[in-house]
Amino acid sequence: MTLFRGSGVAIVTPFNEDMTVNYEELDKLIEFQIANKTDAIIIAGTTGEASTLSDEEHLELIGHTVKKVNGRLPVIAGTGSNDTRHGINLSVEAEKLGVDGLLQVTPYYNKTTQKGLKEHFLAIADAVNIPIILYTVPGRTNMPIAPETVLELLDHPNIIGLKDATGDLGYTVAVKALCGDKIDIYSGNDDIVVPLLSVGGIGVISVLANCAPLETHNMVMNYLEGNVSEARSLQLKYKEFIDALFAEASPIPVKSALELMGYGKSNLRLPLTSPSDSTVELLKTKMKEVGLL
Repeated sequence: MTLFRGSGVAIVTPFNEDMTVNYEELDKLIEFQIANKTDAIIIAGTTGEASTLSDEEHLELIGHTVKKVNGRLPVIAGTGSNDTRHGINLSVEAEKLGVDGLLQVTPYYNKTTQKGLKEHFLAIADAVNIPIILYTVPGRTNMPIAPETVLELLDHPNIIGLKDATGDLGYTVAVKALCGDKIDIYSGNDDIVVPLLSVGGIGVISVLANCAPLETHNMVMNYLEGNVSEARSLQLKYKEFIDALFAEASPIPVKSALELMGYGKSNLRLPLTSPSDSTVELLKTKMKEVGLL
C-alpha cells in the first residue's frame, strides 16, 4: 500500500491580500511541482498553515487540489487534530473528496499518553478506507510516538507509514529495527534526507521541494537507485539554503522564497508574520548560490 517513493512536497497554501485562499496561485504551484517530477502532493499540512483554516476552507482546499491534480500523482491530505472526533470528521470528508491517503499528526496540546496516541490513531484509521501516514514532530507537538507504539499501530491495515520529523536518526533506526519492511518511512527534515534513506527510508515530505522540486526528487531517487554520491552531493549542495528555509518558523521563509521566485505574495495568516529583512537577505544569498535566483 505504499503511497509514493521519492519526494512529496509539503505544499504551501497561497493567500490573497484579504487572506482568502489564492487558488489561481495554488494551481501554478501544483503545475510547477508536476512539471518537475514531484512524486506526491501533501496538501493542508503544517507548511500549508492548516491550523489556521476553517473546516470549510480545509476541505475546499483538499477538493480543489484533487481535481487539479486529476490523478497525475498521489494527493495526501493533512487531516490531523488534537480532537479525535475532529480528526475523524476531516478524514472521512477528505476520503470522500478523493484523496489517495492521509497524513495524521500526533495530537498537540492535550499531552496524552502512548495509550491515548494509539487509540486516537486507531479511531481515525477505523473510520476510513485509505492509507495513513503517521506524523511525529515533537518539536511542534511535544508528543513523540514511541517506536513500540508505531509497531503496534502497524497491525491496522490502513496505517502504512511514518513521517519522521524528529531530527533524531537514532529514533529512525529504532523504528526501522522494530518494524522492518512493514513500514514506509519518510524524512520530515530536509537537512537529513540522505542519512534517513540510508537506514531504510523511502522518501521525504519536503519544504525544500516547494522551491526545488526536481532537485529534491533527484536527491531521493538517486539514492534509491544506488547513485549515492549524486544524492549526497545534492544534500550537501542545498544544506545552507535548507537552513535558511528554517531561519524562522516554517512556512515563513519558504513563502518568502517562493515570492522571490515569482510565485505570488508571501501572505501569512496570523499568528505567523512576514520574515525579517535579514531572513529575506539570507534567502536571496543562498538562493543565488544554488541557482534559484
